[in-house]
Amino acid sequence: MKKNLAEFIGTFWLVFGGCGSALLAAGFPDVGIGLVGVSFAFGLTVLTIVYALGHVSGAHLNPAVTIGLWFGGRISVKEIAPYVISQILGGIAAACVLYVIVTGNGSPLGDFAANGYGDHSPGKYNLIACIVTEFVMTFMFLLIILGSTDEKAPKGFAGLSIGLALTLIHLVSIPVTNTSVNPARSISQAIFVGDWAMSQLWMFIVIPIAGGAVAGIVYRYFKSE
Repeated sequence: MKKNLAEFIGTFWLVFGGCGSALLAAGFPDVGIGLVGVSFAFGLTVLTIVYALGHVSGAHLNPAVTIGLWFGGRISVKEIAPYVISQILGGIAAACVLYVIVTGNGSPLGDFAANGYGDHSPGKYNLIACIVTEFVMTFMFLLIILGSTDEKAPKGFAGLSIGLALTLIHLVSIPVTNTSVNPARSISQAIFVGDWAMSQLWMFIVIPIAGGAVAGIVYRYFKSE
C-alpha cells in the first residue's frame, strides 16, 4: 500500500504541476511561461518526486514506465496492475483539482491540456506523425530511465537525468501532440474534455506503452551476456 500511495501522490504531482502550468501559467498575460516553461514544469515534477518518493516506489508515475520496466526485467508482473491503477487514479485526482481551479474565474474549460492529433494537435500534425513522435519519445524516455537507474550507473543522479529527459521530450513534442508519453496523464485530461479527446485517447495509451515495452526489450539485450 505504501508503494501504491507513493505512485498515486507522485502521479498527482506530475499531472498537477505539468498540466497545471500549461493551463494556468503558459499564456498568462505579460508573464506567461510559454512552451519552455511548461516543459521544465513537467521535468521538475518528475525530478522532485524521484528524490522525494523514489525510494518508496521507484517513482514510475506512468503506466508506460511500469510496463517498460517489467519488459526490462526490473519489476514483477504482480506489481503492474496496482501501480497502473494508482497512477491513473492519481492523475484523475489532479485533474479534478485543476478543474476546480481553472473554472474558478469563469473561464471555459477549453482543451484542458488534453493530448490530440490531426485537428487537435497544437501544430495540426497528422496521425502518423503523432504516432512516431509518441513512440520515439517514450522509447528514449524508458532507455534513459533504465540506464540512469542501472546498478552500474553513477549513484544519486537518476532523478536529474530523468527529469531533464522529460523536459527535453516536452520541448520537442508539445507542438505535435501536446506531449503524452504517459497514458495516466492523457486519461486524466481526456475524461474532463470528453468528445474528441476520448475518441483519440486510444493512441496515447497504446503507443506510449508500445514504446516503453520495446525500450525494455532493447535494454534487456544490452544487459545480456
